[in-house]
Order: sequence, then structure tokens, then C-alpha cells
Amino acid sequence: MTLLAGLTPKHFLWHVNSRVAVIRLNRPDRKNPLTFDSYAELTQTFRALATAGDVDVVVFASNGGNFCSGGDVHDIIGPLIGKPMKDLLAFTRMTGDLVKAMITCGKPIIAAVDGVAVGAGAILAMASDLRLATPQAKCAFLFTRVGLAGCDMGACAMLPRLIGQGRTAELLYTGRTMTAAEGERWGFWNALHAPETLEDEAMALARRLADGPTFAHAMTKAQLVQEWAMGLEQAIEAEAQAQAICMQTQDFERAYQAFVAKEKPVFAGN
Repeated sequence: MTLLAGLTPKHFLWHVNSRVAVIRLNRPDRKNPLTFDSYAELTQTFRALATAGDVDVVVFASNGGNFCSGGDVHDIIGPLIGKPMKDLLAFTRMTGDLVKAMITCGKPIIAAVDGVAVGAGAILAMASDLRLATPQAKCAFLFTRVGLAGCDMGACAMLPRLIGQGRTAELLYTGRTMTAAEGERWGFWNALHAPETLEDEAMALARRLADGPTFAHAMTKAQLVQEWAMGLEQAIEAEAQAQAICMQTQDFERAYQAFVAKEKPVFAGN
């Protein structure tokens, strides 16, 4: 079992409080862009979370009034110019690996977005399970504005499931900013909160999840991903198997005993 509470990353900030890990990029002077190194280290961390026994929920927080301004223009975009196809494909696969690590880490991820979440920053929010934002949050999938396709890091697969095909097509073709009000109305943001309360709200939600049946949460996250490629009959069967597994947990019995005793269940994740 991996223990990640004492992790000391070099390229982002990290701390764990009551089984909730908080991640925030740490270049607030540049609105927190991603670099080659932070991509790699974040991917390694989310992969390790899959077997972490001391973290149940992750909050991906903002820093200095912004979430993430995407790939660093000088550290990433510039060096990619003129590279051969083999190297370019290695880079684009590496960025996609971060999304794959996030959606398979087995822990609910809550994005707490203030300020800008653009380019790869918008993808980080999209790849999270739950998304909270401030009314000032600006989210843009601006890949076409730099001469790239909108189909980056799973956007064409994941974003339509959140906001619909037509709205996704508009955002990906134009690269325009989705306002916070639009994002909440369309279902991209689960809720909007004032900047001064955003992280408190994210942590309260995270602690609520951490106090819940965390094994069942991991199963829910796994099914949300796996059922994308299933037909309806296959999905119903997969969920039947998942529920049968969860019915073998002590948390299921704890919930029943608490109900009988008219008490609130205390889950232990097993």
C-alpha cells in the first residue's frame, strides 16, 4: 500500500489533511502554467494515488487567483516548434497520460477553479470528477487559437458528455471563453462560490466524500469510466457485479446497522 501524505513534489504544491490531498500548481506569477516536469510529476502522483492508502479524495486547487494557464509558452510551446513527428507524438501522448492517470486514480477529484483555466488547464478541470468555480472563472479550450485541433487530451470524448455536442463544438472550434455563468448553466461547473469561500467549499465537499464509503466511491469512479465503451445491457451487468462486490464490504453492513439503530453510519472504506 502506497503512502502519499509525506510526498514532497518539486513542481507543484501538495499537502494532505484528514485524508484529503490538496494539489496546486506553483507558478502564480505566470497564472500557473504546466511544464514538461510538472506534467510528468503530476502523472506519476495520480498513478501512485491508485494504491495510496492514506488519501481518499483530491482537491485540485487554484493558486494566486488562478487555476492553470495551460502549457507554458516558453517552456513547452517554443521548444516544440521544429521537432520531428516522433518527438511531437511522444509529447502529446505524455499530456494524455495525465488525463488517463486522473480518471483511473480511484479517488474522487474536485477542481476548485478561480481565475483562468485555459488550454490544458481547462482539461485538468474537465478531467476532474466534480468542478467548483468562482463567478470570475474563465475557462477556454483555446487550442484552435494556436493553430491546433480542438481534440486535445480527450476533449472531444469527455466534454460532450458534460455539456453536450453542440456546445462542445462551439467551444472547440472557436476557442472562446466559457463564462462561469454559462459553465454552471451547462453543467460544467457543479456550483459557483465566492473567491474567499471557494476552497473552503471544496474542502467541505472533499471531507464529506472522505467520510463516506470510499471503496464504493472508487467503484463508482471506475464504472463511470468503463461504461463509456459499453452497451446498455453490458453496463447493467457490470453495475450488478459492482454492487455485489460492494455488498460484501463492512461499510454496507455498517450502513444497515446504523439505519436500524437510527444513527448516522460511520464508514471505514472496507
